[in-house]
Amino acid sequence: MKAWKIVAIIIGILIVVVIALPFVIDVNAFRPTIESELTTALGRQVKIGNLKLSILSGGISADNLSVADDPSISHAPFIQAKGLKVGVELTPLIFSKTLHITELVLQEPQVTLLRTASGKWNFSSLGSRNASTGKTGEASATPAATSPSTPNPAAPSASQTSSSSQSSPSQSSPSQSSFTNNLGVGKLSIEDGQVSIGDAASPGKIRVYQQVNVTVKNFSLNSQFPFSLAAVLPGNGTLNLDGTAGPVNPEDASATPLQAQLKIKQLDLSKSGLLDPSSGIAGLADFDGTISSDGKTAQSSGTANMAKLQLVQKSSPATRPVSLKYAVKYDQQQESGTLQQGDVTVGKALARLSGTFQTKGSDTTVNMALNAQGMPVDDLQSMLPALGVVLPTGASLQGGTLSTTLAIRGPLANLVVTGPVRLANTKLAGFNLGSKMAAIAALSGMKTGTDTSIQNFSTDLHYAPSGIQTQNVNLTVPAVGTMTGAGDISPAGALNYQMTASLSGTAVTGLTQMAGLGAKSGSVPFFIHGTTSDPKFEPDVKGMVSGALGGLKGNSNTNSVVNSLGGLFHKKKQQ
Repeated sequence: MKAWKIVAIIIGILIVVVIALPFVIDVNAFRPTIESELTTALGRQVKIGNLKLSILSGGISADNLSVADDPSISHAPFIQAKGLKVGVELTPLIFSKTLHITELVLQEPQVTLLRTASGKWNFSSLGSRNASTGKTGEASATPAATSPSTPNPAAPSASQTSSSSQSSPSQSSPSQSSFTNNLGVGKLSIEDGQVSIGDAASPGKIRVYQQVNVTVKNFSLNSQFPFSLAAVLPGNGTLNLDGTAGPVNPEDASATPLQAQLKIKQLDLSKSGLLDPSSGIAGLADFDGTISSDGKTAQSSGTANMAKLQLVQKSSPATRPVSLKYAVKYDQQQESGTLQQGDVTVGKALARLSGTFQTKGSDTTVNMALNAQGMPVDDLQSMLPALGVVLPTGASLQGGTLSTTLAIRGPLANLVVTGPVRLANTKLAGFNLGSKMAAIAALSGMKTGTDTSIQNFSTDLHYAPSGIQTQNVNLTVPAVGTMTGAGDISPAGALNYQMTASLSGTAVTGLTQMAGLGAKSGSVPFFIHGTTSDPKFEPDVKGMVSGALGGLKGNSNTNSVVNSLGGLFHKKKQQ
């Protein structure tokens, strides 16, 4: 029974100690020291709220924390946290009033990352210079009546960075903390944070990342440290980054070396803030790759899989996923990069994208080349909506191949694409060209049927947000002949083409007989108007007269010739 009584007494004493210590030790006496050392280490003014000691959790908590921004960029706080938890070693705290910090936890912080027009980030100067004292981030901030500590530069744990000598216990004069001269903490965490990223000159263009959680172990400004980061992206995608960083560049924190594995799920391209919404680019992307940087040059490689992809304004989502195997090299100082590998695949169709890009300013500009040879049309069919290509209602491309070499230049919001395009041995199923060109079908007696076989289609393409221009159009349809010309397509899909059909086979003879012209020419000029979904083929009657009859134009037989040709295309007769 005596043993149980002794145990009960000990437990009671411990309970009393736990309850009484927070009243005996005024942890707020450490606040100036913590603020001073964090200010010195970060080079920014740091303010923390009322401190409370919790013996059970082995730490100190603060009501709030704020870190000032670079005054040359913003006067709003760089970090504003709801709370701060400071893990400490209790033994030296209780018996010698010495603060040895083992862990820092920012609770629900709001972090604002801003970039200037020159490319400078507001976090670049972190650790480089104290805004109030002008001291570097490695300068000592030893409080009064304390002995300077001798920190371990690697700072793997609080015990290795503790003071080499301790002052006598004093409630009003606490000893210095464990990271004087070098911010070193065994564990540094951010819990449920919010990170806002944008341009300093455009405060309205901010992208926000929610539920940001960061864990850094053995953090030190002067050595490499492991970290992990998880966040919810705009549009409810997720990001995970795991790797190592450091040592922190004392001149520019944004140039700190980094090696990490990146995984992104369901990144909403239109809501990510990475692209100008006016570019029309949209879709959901998954990334799996690596990122490395030596502080001057960053490199990334991996695979991106994109669903419901849209590439131009007013387009529709692709019906099949698109895969991109990429390798990028980026000059952080010049803010320019090179796409060293860009293999784009849709099913069995492969296109190779390469070139350079520039991220200076408010929009990314590119100078790229796309090389694709012999891509199966059946696999590309699903990409037509994403490119804004609208086929006639009810029609689809089947079989054959597509080849192209395109130059892609300009800002993403105003891209210009130029180059030759060739389509070979395919079929426009569900489209009866013969019925659309009623006169030619009637003249030759031929019928293309419900499908139109295309032996060859080639053109020189010029795409811009203002519309599509196609020069040197050459279309060979065996049942009709060869059609050549040029024209353009408006952003709304309106067609404006001037073409000439060089008829083949019996169509040439039929033309001369029905028109009663006596000419042997088999060329029929015509227009294509209407829309891409409902094209209208109309005769160029004057062109027929001047081209086929030459000298008859303007004499008494002209009206009868015009009426005869116009009737073939169901036009009203001229009086």
